[in-house]
Amino acid sequence: MDTAKYVARVVSLRAAGPSASAPDESDLLLAGPGYRIVTLEVSQDVRTGDASLRVDAVSDFHALKNSIALELNELWGEQPPWGMQGLRLRIDRGEDIPQPWFTAAVLTDVLDVWRLDGTGGWIALGVADRDTTDEVSIVVVVTDRDPV
Repeated sequence: MDTAKYVARVVSLRAAGPSASAPDESDLLLAGPGYRIVTLEVSQDVRTGDASLRVDAVSDFHALKNSIALELNELWGEQPPWGMQGLRLRIDRGEDIPQPWFTAAVLTDVLDVWRLDGTGGWIALGVADRDTTDEVSIVVVVTDRDPV
């Protein structure tokens, strides 16, 4: 897992903006007006039922995400992490949480979030590991919608 490669991908996502996804973008997870969510890396074979494989993958992916975040902090300034528990509580109460923040709250526990100066946009980075029946992945949210 190459941190420099992932940092370069996130920087390119920032430069392209939230609505620039192409139909052939293989890492696209979800997109809509003013946002897109892409995957940087996806685990392999953690759905086999072997819990230790999943624990190892989760640990490795959090370490990789933290490494990427450190590099992005150098570029864009360090920001406190954003916990998703509050959004999930609001979802459970029936509040309408707009995309991409709804999906980010469902997939991740914590996001590193950067406000993009001069663009009005946001970049968020997290580990999608909440669904224990699915692979673990690192996701990037690119949006022009303020966090809720």
